[in-house]
Amino acid sequence: MTINGRIQALQDRHDKLDENISHEEGRPAPDENLLVKMKMEKLRLKDEIEQLRRQMH
Repeated sequence: MTINGRIQALQDRHDKLDENISHEEGRPAPDENLLVKMKMEKLRLKDEIEQLRRQMH
């Protein structure tokens, strides 16, 4: 997989997590532990994406 392909795959996962977080936050009684895990994963993905973008330049 190329770096661009890897970035796109990570971005897709990041976007899906964003949707899942919004959905969970919209529930009457959101699972706070799940939200924390999803937000941490989203940040990890963002960091990896940024690291790969720096490698490209």
